[in-house]
Amino acid sequence: MELWDVYTVNREKTGRTWERGTRLPQDDYHLVIHVCIFNKDGQMLIQQRQPFKDGWSNMWDITVGGSATVGDTSQQAAMRELEEEIGLKLDLSNTRPHLTVNFDEGFDDIYLVEADIDLDELTLPEGLSKTEMDCARTSTSESHSSRRVSLRL
Repeated sequence: MELWDVYTVNREKTGRTWERGTRLPQDDYHLVIHVCIFNKDGQMLIQQRQPFKDGWSNMWDITVGGSATVGDTSQQAAMRELEEEIGLKLDLSNTRPHLTVNFDEGFDDIYLVEADIDLDELTLPEGLSKTEMDCARTSTSESHSSRRVSLRL
């Protein structure tokens, strides 16, 4: 069971929590994050979602994304999602989101990070199964690179 902090429209924590999977009441909001990693050539690291995932299954997606859980700051949620989904440890503790998008149920903090990541080094942390994504590659807006790697367990 995943729990979220509940926020006001002004992004202040209410002190209440909400269980993922149920719709938030009107005027309650939660925090999600997305991280887009670009290499020095401007290629974004993208991931292919697992075929059994609800929503956008088997589709290519940005580097990582997910909901902040109870107690997470935006930066902590971004670092956790990077490690959980692709086994990458990056220190974002002093990084502000480049963009925040408001949506019906919350706030989406988007981080744009430049880092040269060796695709062969991406692994799932020990004890985690391939629940989020199947493989990763780099891509530009014009085309995907020809290099695609499956994540190692």
